[in-house]
Amino acid sequence: MQPQVIQRVLGLLLMVFSLSMVPPAAVSLLYEDGTLFPFLLSMAITIASGFSIWYPVRRIKRELRIRDGFLVVVLFWVVLGISGALPFALGTLPQMSLMDALFESLSGLTTTGATVITGIDQLPESILYYRQQLQWLGGMGIIVLAVAILPMLGIGGMQLYRAETPGPIKDNKLTPRITQTAKALWYIYLGLTASCGIAYWLAGMTPFDALSHSFSTVAIGGFSTHDASLGWFNSPLIESIAIVFMLLSGINFSLHFVAFSRITLQPYRKDAELRTYLLILGASAGITTLFLIFSNTYEDVGESLRHGIFQAVSIGTTTGFTTTPHYLWPSFLPLLLLFTSFVGGCAGSTAGGMKVIRFLMLFHQGMREITRLIHPNAQIPVKIGNKPLPEKVISAVWGFFSLYVASFSIMLLLLMATGLDQVTAFSALAACMNNLGPGLGEVGAHYGGINDFAKGVLSFAMLVGRLEVFSILVLFSPAFWKK
Repeated sequence: MQPQVIQRVLGLLLMVFSLSMVPPAAVSLLYEDGTLFPFLLSMAITIASGFSIWYPVRRIKRELRIRDGFLVVVLFWVVLGISGALPFALGTLPQMSLMDALFESLSGLTTTGATVITGIDQLPESILYYRQQLQWLGGMGIIVLAVAILPMLGIGGMQLYRAETPGPIKDNKLTPRITQTAKALWYIYLGLTASCGIAYWLAGMTPFDALSHSFSTVAIGGFSTHDASLGWFNSPLIESIAIVFMLLSGINFSLHFVAFSRITLQPYRKDAELRTYLLILGASAGITTLFLIFSNTYEDVGESLRHGIFQAVSIGTTTGFTTTPHYLWPSFLPLLLLFTSFVGGCAGSTAGGMKVIRFLMLFHQGMREITRLIHPNAQIPVKIGNKPLPEKVISAVWGFFSLYVASFSIMLLLLMATGLDQVTAFSALAACMNNLGPGLGEVGAHYGGINDFAKGVLSFAMLVGRLEVFSILVLFSPAFWKK
């Protein structure tokens, strides 16, 4: 452990993050919405905090080790959540408690999309923009962005990338240098965001709404500038555009990079995880639509198709946009959609959940164990896309799954101990830990009505889900702190 190196990196990252207050301050000036001061004050506090942390150790220049990387990532997301909460806490509209401000900030940065705010339509434009920007920065991961600029500051970024990158296989690099990898991912991210924003604008959104929703769509966040989410626009075209970009953003960005650089669709065709991802979403959309039709939830078959497909994709990719109050749908549908969020998107995407690749590995491992019952002495490798997987990767997936279940169970009991009913507690935890956003029961519309302790537990759940369980729970291991 190198405390001084960690301190220096943390200070630098905070000072860099303070620059994120500039765009919403500019929006405030443009719209003259009266919220300029909270952003300027927040930026000053963040810069001062970062500088005071960095200055005493500014001359310490050593490479980060593995343990340092994990600690920096967790500390940075926590500190970032606090810094990101400052504009909410210091502003007068909306008036928010410290816990509510922290919850909203972490929900944005982890791309969860759960909100405690009601009356979103009446918020100042700068606050609306800031919420969307938080999700956009958190989408690809601020650490991955930082890795692209850290070499300029004299800091290696490999250990940060290893700690931040989602998925069971951490060492896959697209380019020979980790910095180039981070830049490549961000170029794809920027390209998708720009394309999505232009498409929304051409479909009838205002430039402000188009930019804001492109941020939360590609980040798979789900924040909106309206209380009714995308349902406010009542446009099948806008919803179709959202479906396309939610699907694209839920795919491994490495595939996008390889396909774009080689100008071929072969990487998509050959990827087993992508096929499974599309199969799950297709099955979910099909079941949802058919049940809506046969239950006569909507008078028109077209409306059933429209809402069924959209909500299946939105929740299955853990985006969390809504076009209708799906939590009021009949029978098993709300729970079915919630269960799809546990799977989420592909590894290396901006989606939440446990990731499709892990479920695919667990399925093949289960099939192998069934075969072993019939052929006890057979050597049966677990294959994904005709490639055998190392046993250590399979063990890591089982370890992840067990820790996920254990963490989920403990936090569920804590939430129920605060007085939440079973449906609300389960759905809220699932929605936050899978970085989905909207839940069922009391948290179907928003999270403003639950108590502060429950919000604290759910904030921690967002971090656990965003950092893929291991990256944060490793800090609670005694072995981590041993020399």
